Amino acid sequence: MDDRFTLGLGSGFLPGFQPTRAAALARVAAVRPAAYARTRNALDGAVSQLSPYITHGFVTLADVLAGVATRHTLDVQHKFVYELGWRDYFRHVWQHRGDGILQSLHEGLLPDAAYSRELPADIRQANTGVPVVDEAVRALYATGMLHNHARMWLASYVVHLRKVHWRVAADWLYGHLLDGDLASNHLSWQWVAGTGSSKAYLFNADNVVRYAPGPWHSPGSVVDTSYEALDRMARQRAQPGRGERRVLPGGPALIEPRLIAEPPDEIGLTAPDAAAVAGRDVWLVHPWNLGDLPAALPADTLVIGVFLADFHRAWPWSERRWHFVGSRMAELASSCWHGDADAISAALKSARRVRSIREPHLDRWLTHWAECGAAPALFAPVDRRCDSFSQWWSRASRGLDSAADLLALNQRPAT
Repeated sequence: MDDRFTLGLGSGFLPGFQPTRAAALARVAAVRPAAYARTRNALDGAVSQLSPYITHGFVTLADVLAGVATRHTLDVQHKFVYELGWRDYFRHVWQHRGDGILQSLHEGLLPDAAYSRELPADIRQANTGVPVVDEAVRALYATGMLHNHARMWLASYVVHLRKVHWRVAADWLYGHLLDGDLASNHLSWQWVAGTGSSKAYLFNADNVVRYAPGPWHSPGSVVDTSYEALDRMARQRAQPGRGERRVLPGGPALIEPRLIAEPPDEIGLTAPDAAAVAGRDVWLVHPWNLGDLPAALPADTLVIGVFLADFHRAWPWSERRWHFVGSRMAELASSCWHGDADAISAALKSARRVRSIREPHLDRWLTHWAECGAAPALFAPVDRRCDSFSQWWSRASRGLDSAADLLALNQRPAT
């Protein structure tokens, strides 16, 4: 099993992700790659807890690998390095397919039309009566995070047993995740659904027992059966009651945390202000480049943070994520704006020069506002589109032996 959902890095349940680069670097220093390779599939395994920091650019994949490689000897084929490749691979797919990643890449076990376009209330409320599913949703709401294995169990149940279209459920999960990345999240759902892979992902109660603690175990539930039976169910169209059999009563229904398109007032964002940037050199900080400012940035450069209303109307966030990102952005920028694309564009036109880092979440807007350096990538670009990770990995890792070889290839973004 590979850690697709979590950008190539496992994520556990511990709350309290501090929105600082120091906290991110502390997690890098704590990585134990041998233990990670051995135990990462278990919910209590030695996972890195780095994915929110990677998603939002507190640290790059190169920062992570460099920090780990200074403490541990790693060859390129080490499981930890291999899993780091998943994020770059998903970005590779996004680069070549664009918004196509938000649609089924090919037909899955059933035609798209066979799946519901609504996520049932009992799933949203952690009240299905299937412990592994309900515990996963509770953990998601409580922390904004979910172990990769739990994400796979949840996705498999939702798509294959409850017959919910992967895109509907992927949008829902993205909204609640602290580490949500459109490429990693949505392509991972496609991998589970079988619309982005050659084989759909199924699991049963025995798999849960092997990797999860007691409260997650699901004896007597719909997943307590053979893989052959699960495969038959996954290939059958929806039937009344299918996937909803309860032998354990559902717990108290949870209230789903709200997802919001507008930032909470306490973050203190302001409207775009042309006068503030008039005649100035500007460095734009956005939610995906929250690492240290470029060392070569002139001292008189004005640092402005931006939240784009157009993006968040389509992809609302939890309050937890707004605060996580907003707090770090406020540390970096002298002013943080929230506005629609036209308002931000109009304000920035008064600046002398505007620069930033390219980011696919904002590509349709950011490149019109600023001169954009290349987004950080650990692996060398693979120009030919690869439709499987193995194809991409064979090209991306060719000729490399050690982590040092890989780091030597890393190209830092131009500033």
